Amino acid sequence: MGTDLSAKPFDQLDRGRYRRKVQRCLDTLARMLTDGSFSFPRKNIGLEVELNLVDGQLRPSMTNTAVLEALDDPSFTTELGQHNLELNVPPRPLAGDSALQLEDDLRAYLGKASAKAADAGSTLAMIGILPTLRQEHFDQKWLTNNARYSSLNDQIFAARGERIALSMDGAALPGEQPERLRSFAESILPEAACTSVQLHLQVAPEEFAAHWNAAQCLAGVQTALAANSPFLLGKALWHETRIPLFQQATDTRPEELKNQGVRPRVWFGERWITSIFDLFEENVRYFPGLLPQTDTEDPIETLESGQAPKLTELRMHNGTIWRWNRPVYDVVDGLPHLRVENRVLPAGPTVVDIVANAAFFYGAQRALAEQERPVWTQMSFQAAEENLYAGARKGFEAQLYWPGIGWIPPDELALRVLLPLAHEGLRRSGVSDEARVKYLGVIERRCLARRSGATWQRDYVLRVQDRGADRETALNRMLGRYLELSAAGEPVHTWSLTD
Repeated sequence: MGTDLSAKPFDQLDRGRYRRKVQRCLDTLARMLTDGSFSFPRKNIGLEVELNLVDGQLRPSMTNTAVLEALDDPSFTTELGQHNLELNVPPRPLAGDSALQLEDDLRAYLGKASAKAADAGSTLAMIGILPTLRQEHFDQKWLTNNARYSSLNDQIFAARGERIALSMDGAALPGEQPERLRSFAESILPEAACTSVQLHLQVAPEEFAAHWNAAQCLAGVQTALAANSPFLLGKALWHETRIPLFQQATDTRPEELKNQGVRPRVWFGERWITSIFDLFEENVRYFPGLLPQTDTEDPIETLESGQAPKLTELRMHNGTIWRWNRPVYDVVDGLPHLRVENRVLPAGPTVVDIVANAAFFYGAQRALAEQERPVWTQMSFQAAEENLYAGARKGFEAQLYWPGIGWIPPDELALRVLLPLAHEGLRRSGVSDEARVKYLGVIERRCLARRSGATWQRDYVLRVQDRGADRETALNRMLGRYLELSAAGEPVHTWSLTD
């Protein structure tokens, strides 16, 4: 999705040509997997953070072009909405003190971006969903001025044939009745409301399936412990409202296709896998191309010449199917490699929370992937998917299924089972004791306090409302205090509800 597109509209010939080229890319990938064509010197990790820009009234600030021009840094790029930026942190090994350096680097990048944003009259907000968004901010005119985004918007609506429906039933605030959202959008900009952290792990082809399956098992508890998106359009909804919002905002299916069982493009999947090829093959088999642009490379000829094929069309296709754990094929310095991209986490609340979430994921993922009797052989795929939605909806109040235990709250699951596994996984990965103890300690104390970004936001808004403020005022005051505490940098489990 990082590739620029031609501004010309797509026609029927483009779609046929694209379908054939995607299949040829898939055939090439199959050959590469069989021939052992992949480079794997070490397990590198990578991280992307999506950011919001807000103005002096804490409303979305449509200034990403000005901020990016001032930054003049290739680590920062556009995102879908004009109030969004994305930071791509350079990849690094997982071992040693890498996590400590990652924290320092994130602070430096965000400090630089904050200074340039301030020059443009804006402030960075690192949060899962900006709580001051209004329906007017979903107007198509606020799409970032890039052919890729406008084409994506047009193609999704052409496939769907009607407005996007946003429909969610919320988890009730303490002492309150559940709230419901019923709304429509005439652009895909509700997707821009979903700002996330994406974790990448480079893996060898023979290890990919175990790491992907492990990531699927972890999705529910990850989301419950790190939830940071409880409000949308003034409503208290899921603890991690990003999960249903992203699915609905990019849904190409009208109701009739949903009723037929057509798969959504934001997808958990439907089965455990034995190879990364399973995921790419499903993508090609089930999903039509949204951005059917082709290049001139013949990937099989490139491979036979001894070079790494770009597989441009397969990668573009993969970028328009938003699996919560996505397979990635990439070429760096002429060498092809594979990655698992974990996409369930929201941005924020602080840098240390983000690095702690990453350490927990990488450690637990490795430990689960290397178990003699893998956990995914003991639970249904449907149970893992239900865990994701339960964790996203109810946060710490969710009941998750885990083999050998049954139903268990996410904090207890983490404390009893997954944190010990995460410690072991990070040890096996060569992570320093200092980094391992620091970041997994943050997760442990978050579980003991039962305080995530979502619980803090919900409790703060309720407290301000109990003092007589209306919802809009409460959300604005909450966001102002959130930004102060986020900038101060102490992990969210330490945040007070007092001003």
